[in-house]
Amino acid sequence: MRVVLLADPDAPTEIAERVARRLPDRLAGKSGRGRRFDVEVVSEPFTSGTEDPPTLMRRIRDRGRAENWDIVVALTDLPLHAHGRKLVVDLDHEHGLALLSLPSLGGLRLQTRARRAVEEAVLNLAGARTREGEEAGSSRLSLEPSVGRHAPVQADPVGEEEFADLRYVTSGPRGYFRVLVGMVRANRPWRLVPGLSKALAAALATGAIATVNSTVWSLAASLSTPRLVIATVGSVALMIGWLIVDANLWHQTAEESQEARKQAALYNVSTVVTVGIGVVVCYVGLLVINFVWALFILNDRVFASFTRNPLDAVEYWTLSWFVASIATVGGALGSGLETDEAIRAAAYSKREQERRRMLQDDQDQ
Repeated sequence: MRVVLLADPDAPTEIAERVARRLPDRLAGKSGRGRRFDVEVVSEPFTSGTEDPPTLMRRIRDRGRAENWDIVVALTDLPLHAHGRKLVVDLDHEHGLALLSLPSLGGLRLQTRARRAVEEAVLNLAGARTREGEEAGSSRLSLEPSVGRHAPVQADPVGEEEFADLRYVTSGPRGYFRVLVGMVRANRPWRLVPGLSKALAAALATGAIATVNSTVWSLAASLSTPRLVIATVGSVALMIGWLIVDANLWHQTAEESQEARKQAALYNVSTVVTVGIGVVVCYVGLLVINFVWALFILNDRVFASFTRNPLDAVEYWTLSWFVASIATVGGALGSGLETDEAIRAAAYSKREQERRRMLQDDQDQ
């Protein structure tokens, strides 16, 4: 039986390739009956231009028919919605199709969760295709135990005009949190720092200069811990706000429906969390670099002559902490030199970048 994992580029393809390495043996062992599964990964942007599950299922069906694939499991890192609920997976037993939204599996142990979901989907579809005259609904329970571990999942009715005959969605606060974490993970916030080279250069230069400035020494020595915390929060918030506003990362919808507003809110929360994690990582990195730089460059006698405090471990730490806040503000200003495309590329997955470009083009028309 020919099984194809149709994956969006970037992270979904990487996940699909890792799943495919052991999938044939695991499927053969679980299915029994001497079945053989030939698994192939195809990477292409099948979600390009739409987030509508029925449209995506039609694309998958047409692609599978053209290539004569027995079973197709499509993976995307876009959060999909169906009738106001967050989609986990759509299945079409008649044509052997499954559409899996990776963000609905959450952000922790994603590889393991994706592998289990793909395995259960393939076994579910394969079993239905080999049983003649059996209703698709009779295979429901074989998929639910695996997907149920990933999120608070329940079956959801499917419209008669849709291709899917079985759908699982997630809802409630836990489901919302799972999808949010999954969206943030898909954006890979740790890539934000190296992706903003000009902002990083400005932050490092600001920190290097501030570390050898005697006025900064005196200010750092006079600041209490609460004020240092306020400086940290303020600089991080400024950097987050600057990046979001300057690069137009805030998602706006022209639709008046409550569902559209909820989706926009979800995207905006994921943007704030993604950028926030990236900025915090940048802040910690600047703190460490400034601490090492201070150890190398500062002279205890010169420092004491300006601050009247000995240059001990506490002073090194306090100065590095304060300088990290100053450097973060410098990085925020330096990010103004980055193009909007560079910031979006650093903050979002490829699919999310494409989605936002299309929304921007629609608004410009």
